[in-house]
Amino acid sequence: MRFRPCIDIHNGCVKQIIGSTLNGSNAAENYKSEKGAAHYADLYKEKNLFGGHIILLNPADSAEYEADKKEAARALSAFPGGLQIGGGINDKNAPEFLSLGASHVIVTSFVFKDGRINFNNLDKLTGAVGKEKIVLDLSCRKRDGKYYIVTDRWQKFTDVVFDKDTINILKDFCCELLVHAVDIEGKKSGIDTKLVDILSSSPVLSTYAGGISSIEDIELVKKQGKNKVDFTIGSALDLFGGEIPFETVSAYNT
Repeated sequence: MRFRPCIDIHNGCVKQIIGSTLNGSNAAENYKSEKGAAHYADLYKEKNLFGGHIILLNPADSAEYEADKKEAARALSAFPGGLQIGGGINDKNAPEFLSLGASHVIVTSFVFKDGRINFNNLDKLTGAVGKEKIVLDLSCRKRDGKYYIVTDRWQKFTDVVFDKDTINILKDFCCELLVHAVDIEGKKSGIDTKLVDILSSSPVLSTYAGGISSIEDIELVKKQGKNKVDFTIGSALDLFGGEIPFETVSAYNT
């Protein structure tokens, strides 16, 4: 189990938001940094924390997306090969983000079109960059007792249930999974143990995000995930106004 750091960018600024409130350029903020994305990339590089992720939170067709992208490029330049990037990724722009220094691209909406898995787009994506450079974001929300993958800044439900069968279908198109428990993301209310349990049997690397508020929560991810599920922390980390020490979680990688 490793700690995967994050850099979330919204309206051109590094922020921590409550995921379920995101609506274009609007979102309930937990934290807005006065420092740029490159500052955090430098810090992660110094600590040898590879595999963190940058998420561009504005829609790809918005004016704010370009500001997000410019800020992300600074971080990728500061830590080339050390960070993944997601938000508005498709087969056409994925190679560009890799050329800017991203180690992998993180993809959701391009893969889940019209509420279902678009295998044609998956084939285009793997043809463009190869499965070894693709991280599939299977972030999900609960409805009628099941977890459903959500797209478009976590606002749109697909018809695809997040479970072990879905992971086994998608494992041939990626090298890694990123899963946010969207209903609790940014709320520092404790982890979703059921999601971590599903990820514990994933045949590809996986990272869990959502609700971590203490070292005890991290240890619960370790136990529930059988020491195989990586984790990321946003709002609860002291870098972003929380109380969990960055130095402490960095030690999980050593």
